[in-house]
Amino acid sequence: MSPEFTFYQHVIMSLFRDGILEHVYPAFFKAMGNPDHVGIALSVCMAGYVLGGSSYFQALLFGSAWAGLIYYCCLDIYEGYMMRRLSTDMANVQASYLENPDNGFWVAEDWNGGVTGGGSELAQDAGEGGYGEMSHLIVVFSWRRKNLGSQLTRKALDFCKERGFARLVLDVSAPQTAAISLYQKFGFVQTASHCDTHANRWFAKLAKINPQMCLRMTLIPFRPRFRILTAQ
Repeated sequence: MSPEFTFYQHVIMSLFRDGILEHVYPAFFKAMGNPDHVGIALSVCMAGYVLGGSSYFQALLFGSAWAGLIYYCCLDIYEGYMMRRLSTDMANVQASYLENPDNGFWVAEDWNGGVTGGGSELAQDAGEGGYGEMSHLIVVFSWRRKNLGSQLTRKALDFCKERGFARLVLDVSAPQTAAISLYQKFGFVQTASHCDTHANRWFAKLAKINPQMCLRMTLIPFRPRFRILTAQ
């Protein structure tokens, strides 16, 4: 593997890591806004106030400890997901992409040679025919809303079409609203949902991970939307 591609690999992995972890705070605020957690937070603060002898500081301390626990659960879930993804195909780009013509790996650069985003696609075998799975798609924050995400998605679609794949699938988490909106514009539809984050069960409960937290979206881009019949 060339030094240039090794550099790209490390940059994309870093971007992917940052892109996943940026969803920790939205997930945390969503969990803390849950009615159950609001009630628990108030109860914990009240307990601190009483046990501290009417101490507002103790109430704040107890409440902060509860919020810290919820944040840690959210961080553990997203960090664990990130580590699992980076330890699979990205752990050996040479074998996963460079030596397999049915897998694709793309890097976007600006005119100065700076990496602005990237994406990858893995071929999957599904019985009668294979399909593509978009395993990674990330855009640098300063380049978002500039059509780069659309270009990378289009690149993955074109790649699948060239390889003769019947469909393209991807997984996305519910807090990634911008990504979901982008995929829907291309015609992706939700085909499944799950809450299998491989995280500790209690961490998932505290973070309020529900069955709609993780979405699987599918696009069948190469099937005609209609057909024209000629009368004989």
